[in-house]
Amino acid sequence: MGVVSRSWDGGVNAGRDPAELRHALGVPIMPASLERALTHRSYAYENDNPPTNERLEFLGDSVLGLVVTDTLYRGYPNLPEGQLAKLRAAVVQMGALAEVARELGLGAYVRLGRGDCNTPTRVGRGKSCPH
Repeated sequence: MGVVSRSWDGGVNAGRDPAELRHALGVPIMPASLERALTHRSYAYENDNPPTNERLEFLGDSVLGLVVTDTLYRGYPNLPEGQLAKLRAAVVQMGALAEVARELGLGAYVRLGRGDCNTPTRVGRGKSCPH
């Protein structure tokens, strides 16, 4: 069950504490960076425009593509380029990534605006949504 984290969002939203996510991921990440990564533009629009995840998403898409490409290239040295491209597309496609997000329970951490709270997403509802 989640906790209310007043340090996370000033007590406005109930949801899981991002510190739990940092621990579950097992990677060092600054709290401010994680907050930005979990802030959707719909939330920002309704809450004095804090920095959003859009630029990080842009960067992350490129990094993910590079890492997957390198892994496939090294892991399948005899596979032709066309098959490597198909494998990469399958790994980085939205449905596959949404499944990973669901497994991590990311929907409980994401801060969404009211309008997006009423729209089911591939990863579940954000923490700013009433549960």
